[in-house]
Amino acid sequence: MAGVRTKTVKRAAKELIEKHFSKLTHDFHTNKRVCQSIAVIPSKRLRNKIAGFVTHLMRRMQKGPIRGISTKLQEEQREIRDNYVPSKSALDKSQDFDAETFQLLEHLGYPEPKWANQSKYKNVGFSQ
Repeated sequence: MAGVRTKTVKRAAKELIEKHFSKLTHDFHTNKRVCQSIAVIPSKRLRNKIAGFVTHLMRRMQKGPIRGISTKLQEEQREIRDNYVPSKSALDKSQDFDAETFQLLEHLGYPEPKWANQSKYKNVGFSQ
């Protein structure tokens, strides 16, 4: 079984990712060297644990956002999602019908629905 990661390792890894996201990769050995140059980590064993968790989180971040880690890239993606306005509203009930359908409704005695639009398509027409 794998060892349990302590709060210290997780917190340090998350901080490193937030502050130095552009320098980190999906490779453990590269991340190990980056951690060594960026942070003051007291022991080799702790550095390796932090680098391992950083690598794990970077691979998870490829698949999607991670709770508790906020990078500029994730914030930009969230902003784009929040500010997105669809070209056609999903709540819009209006529908296009041809003139023949409107003539049929009129012939049957139904009032013209407010949500119906008459389309510009040519048709034969309704005969009585």
